Amino acid sequence: MTTYQLVGIGNAIVDVISQADDSFLDHMGIEKSIMQLVERDRAELLYGAMTNRLQTPGGSVANTIAGAGALGLKTAFIGRVRDDALGRFYAEAMTDQGVDFVNPPVAEGDLPTSRSMIFVSPDGERSMNTYLGISSELSSDDVPAEVAGQAQLMFLEGYLFDKDKGKEAFLQAAQDCHKGGGKIGIAISDPFCVDRHRSDFLSLIEHQMDFVIGNEAEIQSLFQTDHLDDALMMTAALCPLVVCTRSGDGVTVMEGTVRTDIPVEKITPVDATGAGDQFAAGFLYGLATGRDLETCARIGNICAREVISHIGPRPEADVSALLKDAGLL
Repeated sequence: MTTYQLVGIGNAIVDVISQADDSFLDHMGIEKSIMQLVERDRAELLYGAMTNRLQTPGGSVANTIAGAGALGLKTAFIGRVRDDALGRFYAEAMTDQGVDFVNPPVAEGDLPTSRSMIFVSPDGERSMNTYLGISSELSSDDVPAEVAGQAQLMFLEGYLFDKDKGKEAFLQAAQDCHKGGGKIGIAISDPFCVDRHRSDFLSLIEHQMDFVIGNEAEIQSLFQTDHLDDALMMTAALCPLVVCTRSGDGVTVMEGTVRTDIPVEKITPVDATGAGDQFAAGFLYGLATGRDLETCARIGNICAREVISHIGPRPEADVSALLKDAGLL
């Protein structure tokens, strides 16, 4: 039986990336800098409007798992794809990147493989238009107990809370992971996702999660406050470890009442897609390999800096070499 250092559960989405200026976004009715869920017809319209497409396997937590795997962790990903061209591409690409893709493509059903049309503006901001397709149907049946029960760390994607099946899958995964002695955490994913499921999020964090990772807006949305310090203290009262990314202002880590602020080197992003995902990859790599929390955050910052220096949500450079240069490996 395989023991994994890190297992992720999330939406298995093919990212389709194109560059576009603000006038194009306005013309197409795309709201800048956020993730919008779209229906199938809208997805096909936006896909047809894209030029110079870059296609990669994506999904927030899937990106994190791939990034952590690239650093050397033994990783697996749990997600649903259809047995269609995009689904086979996704499964093969994850496997080629060294991640065990646990669930075989699904042959039956009407929903196709999920995809997200991502438009990157000249200022590096990304506007995501996501058709969830079959990935949103993930349920507890898709979570093998032998995988969750052999995970040192598990990482869950908050977006899956949009359906009851996803909530049930998370609870089952948490029980199996804890039974095997592992720790489990969640990426809050999006303030709007929290708004839709605030009470469920807070209950899960308080009763099942060992760690939480989110940005300022996401952490604040948990308690509907504009005061980050208050939100951090309230979240830390529910969960043993809270990690908050604050863009150019660095990272705040709360372990109980102990707060640590880690600065970040500010750079102008080429593409902000995947910054939070790769920060999480680096942080969880550090956690899985026994680093202290400040070092975990510093590793995460370097991973995030690498990914925003180019188009695409996954690392292109040898991040291990970057970490060695920084004295972190």
